[in-house]
Amino acid sequence: MTLTDRLRTVFVDALELPEGTDVESLTYRGIEQWDSLGHMTLVGAIEDEFDVQLETEQVIDMSSFKVALDMLRGLGVDE
Repeated sequence: MTLTDRLRTVFVDALELPEGTDVESLTYRGIEQWDSLGHMTLVGAIEDEFDVQLETEQVIDMSSFKVALDMLRGLGVDE
């Protein structure tokens, strides 16, 4: 499974989205599920899945699926 696929699964599970949701176009507060509580749930799920610790600035800056994906690549998470 690729990094993108793994992250897609994390988004779907953490935000309790229906299967097939286009998560790659999601933005923070762009949907009801991705509010501040959903954001912290998502951060925790990303940290658990990829065994990373996000800095406060990264948590604040994670405003979309693409940003999260780029952030993980920047942390050296393998494809």
